[in-house]
Amino acid sequence: MAFEIRKIAAAALMTGLAIALAACSGYRPAPQAFHEAVIQPYRLDSGDNLRITVFEQEELTNTYAVDQAGYVAFPLIGSVAARGQTVSELETHIAGKLRQGYLRDPDVSIQVDQHRSFFILGEVNTAGQYNYVPGMNVQNAIAIAGGFTARANQSNVDITRKVNGDVLTGRVTISDPILAGDTIYVRERLF
Repeated sequence: MAFEIRKIAAAALMTGLAIALAACSGYRPAPQAFHEAVIQPYRLDSGDNLRITVFEQEELTNTYAVDQAGYVAFPLIGSVAARGQTVSELETHIAGKLRQGYLRDPDVSIQVDQHRSFFILGEVNTAGQYNYVPGMNVQNAIAIAGGFTARANQSNVDITRKVNGDVLTGRVTISDPILAGDTIYVRERLF
């Protein structure tokens, strides 16, 4: 009888170990480029709204959206590529185009009026799309989404992020910063 109990206990232990190993097989630590993206200058993309000011040109000063193709439709010069550029690069680009027959010495200033959204899925009370605010971390995003569900893994999450044109997914702690455009997935805990 004791032998049978040990045999059943060993089988249960092996089954539990197999389940734990299978759950770990999807683990993907965040690559170094993933973390470096957080300290890089903000790169514009679809969904950003920009406040573009051309000094002493009130008819050109307005709020403009970066469209799905990554362009800003700007008066006089037409569509200007914004995707992947920093704010200062776009300022220089627009000023250069305006100099080509429209304005003698344009002084262009750009601020991000509203950042593109982030998305949160999985074990949160209200999954969905939310407005990004600079300086947010995973914990802030979870709070905005109504907090964790009872089944949520509360120690780490998976984030999918576009870095240098590549889409990367990595596992991070809930204290890690997020970026505009990130998709956060809160997994279910095993036990």
